[in-house]
Amino acid sequence: MKALILDGYVDEPAVFGVPPYVSPYVRYLAGALVLCNLEVDYITIDELRKENLWERVNDYDYLFVVAGLTVPGRYKGGTPLSLSELERILSIAKKPLKIVGGPIVEGYSLKGGTVAKKFGIHADFVVSGDIEAFALSYFKGEPNPNARSNYEIINMVAPYGSVILEKHPNFPHVICEIELSKGCERRTFCTFCTEPLLHGRLRSRSVDSILMEIKSLYKAGCRAFRFGRTANILAYGSDRNGGKPSPKLIEELYSGTREVAPSLEVLHTDNANPSYLVSYEKECKKIVETIVKYNTPGDVFSFGIESFDEIVLKKNNIQGSPEEFLKAIAIVNEIGGVRVEGVPKLLPGVNLILGLPGETEDTLRKNYLYLKKILDAGYLLRRINIRKLLVHPLTPVYEYFRNRKHKIKNHLHQKWKRKIREEIDHEMLKRVFPVGTVLKKVIPEYSEGKYTFGRQLGSYPILVGAPGKYDEIIDVVVVSHGERSVTGIRYPTSINTLTFEELVSIPGIGNAIAREIILNRPFEKREDLERIVPPETMLTLEKLKLI
Repeated sequence: MKALILDGYVDEPAVFGVPPYVSPYVRYLAGALVLCNLEVDYITIDELRKENLWERVNDYDYLFVVAGLTVPGRYKGGTPLSLSELERILSIAKKPLKIVGGPIVEGYSLKGGTVAKKFGIHADFVVSGDIEAFALSYFKGEPNPNARSNYEIINMVAPYGSVILEKHPNFPHVICEIELSKGCERRTFCTFCTEPLLHGRLRSRSVDSILMEIKSLYKAGCRAFRFGRTANILAYGSDRNGGKPSPKLIEELYSGTREVAPSLEVLHTDNANPSYLVSYEKECKKIVETIVKYNTPGDVFSFGIESFDEIVLKKNNIQGSPEEFLKAIAIVNEIGGVRVEGVPKLLPGVNLILGLPGETEDTLRKNYLYLKKILDAGYLLRRINIRKLLVHPLTPVYEYFRNRKHKIKNHLHQKWKRKIREEIDHEMLKRVFPVGTVLKKVIPEYSEGKYTFGRQLGSYPILVGAPGKYDEIIDVVVVSHGERSVTGIRYPTSINTLTFEELVSIPGIGNAIAREIILNRPFEKREDLERIVPPETMLTLEKLKLI
């Protein structure tokens, strides 16, 4: 019997599965199907669209669709499955048994936050539980769409999920999202968050089972891992430690990962709770030190600050205060700001949500002022993520908006967002990735005009624009900065081999100087180049290691 897993991608507060990320959901499902002796195939929704393979679903006995978004986002690596596409697929699929699971079942998909339940999913089974648990129950002859996976089940199926990796269109350039825990450690929950609603209170997975899965994925060719399936990495294991952090467990996890995946290229994480860090400062500092010891450069702690307005924080049950947030940002900078090959090992990122209950224009002003305070204090933020609230029907905030009218005009959101992008982001990027920073293994994604754009594998990798056409992975050196991207030229190189387009991308070298350089090459002496290039530009060329 043959089964097709259609990956429509998932995005939740504590799990990400849009390419190049491969979510644990599709891997667990694949592992369950392998254990049930099925022949497993895998395809992404982007492949289905690109190759017009809609009819392919009828080549299988079973069709499993995994998809759904519960947080707002803009996606570069792929476009998540829309509800209209799901309807099309299900109507075309005449032969296979049709099973749909993932967040799409209970909440939202792409385009407008349409409620899936109102839209209607016409499948043989709509799985509101965990899809791998359903698969196991179905092939035992007791199908249960509400079945939930405990860690006994997950640890059983996870090592077998690696079978789908080589079928991913990005392979071997994929990142496996690794599950450390489900649920949230907070005593009370944020009004807008789906993590505790879908997954309950914190339950941590054992280190041994995590390492067993990583070993399997590594053997299958994966070299990039992110501990992203956890609401707060600092609290991993705290459910077994009286609510307190467990630095020893984090040490076992990270050192063990280095042992089972000795030649890994990326080891990053994602979510961290700044209030928790400050509340357990001593223990969390040890955890941050451990992460910095074992991770790879460019790692990010995503701090779910959401707002710097205390009224909004209180109204939405968000733990912490603006001053605590600043302290957490300072701590991570002090420990994680060390640079390896020019790139910081670990920096904080700030998540802000627009449109929360209690928000006024003064909220937007406070957000800007606190970010400016961080900048002026000399601390670094790897990225500032500003998103509009996505209201999920299961959350308390949904009831709030049903009964009240609360709306900040969109032009005010755009005004303050633009101010942050222009006055904070640009300067922050210059500090995080100064001119001369070498970014290794940039993977080309698309071309536009005379530039190729790409990113490294990792958590929130910076978008790099490089003059020229590239199909292969390249190393680049940063020459200039945008608001949320950088321009880089291939590295290593020299002034004698740069193309015209690469030369003019360097600040201080316009068309005229670029032509002079090309006409007078090769330069054997610095003095010869100094007759053409201004002194301040010569300093830039030194930073770029071009002379």
